[in-house]
Amino acid sequence: MLRQLLLLLIAISLFNCKNDTSNSQDNLSSEHLSELFALMQGSYNSEIQSQVDSTYYNISLHMYPIWKDKGNFLYVEQALNSKQDQPYRQRIYEVTQLNDSVYSSAIYTIEYDSLWIGKWKTPEAFDTLNLDKVTKKEGCEVLLKRLESNLYQGETGEKTCESTLYGASYATSEVEIMEDKIISWDRGFDDKGDHIWGAEKGGYIFIKLD
Repeated sequence: MLRQLLLLLIAISLFNCKNDTSNSQDNLSSEHLSELFALMQGSYNSEIQSQVDSTYYNISLHMYPIWKDKGNFLYVEQALNSKQDQPYRQRIYEVTQLNDSVYSSAIYTIEYDSLWIGKWKTPEAFDTLNLDKVTKKEGCEVLLKRLESNLYQGETGEKTCESTLYGASYATSEVEIMEDKIISWDRGFDDKGDHIWGAEKGGYIFIKLD
C-alpha cells in the first residue's frame, strides 16, 4: 500500500512538472510573438542603401498597428520616398504564432486602398474598415523563425504566392527582422523560374527611423 502511494505521489509530481514546463514554454512563445510584433512597427526607409548603390531606390516603409482588439494587425504602406502620397503598395499584415518557434505574417489586400493613403499616421481610422473589405493573399504569408533575441528570419513557401505583376507567375519574399532594420527581398518569377521583377542583388535594407 505504501509503495502504491509513493508511486502515485511521484506520478502526480511528474505531471505537475510537465504542466509547469508547458505553461512556461507557452508564456515564452507569447512573449516572442509580442517581441516580433513590436519589432515590425515603425517608419523606415532605404535611403542609405540607395546612396551606396544606385540600383536601389529610396523607398519609404510604414508599419503601424491597427484593430488592437482583433489581434496583431499592421497597416503597411510602401512608396518612393519622394512620392509618399502615391504609394505603390498598401497591405494589412496579420502576425500570428503557429507553434513554439514559427510565426506567420499573413498578407491582406484592401478594397479601395486609395482611401487609406497616409492613414498610418492615424491608425485608429481603420476602426471603420470592416474585415469584409480586405482579402487574404493565400499562399503569400511569410513564415518566420526566431533565431535569437530581436532577430527573426523567414520566407514565403516555394511557388505558393501567385503573382501576375509584369507577366510573372509567382512571387517570393525573404525577410529578416531586427531591432534597427528590416531586410526585405521581394521578387517575381515566370512559370519557368526566370526572374521578372524585383531587386537582383539582394533585399532592400530598410533602416528604422522611429
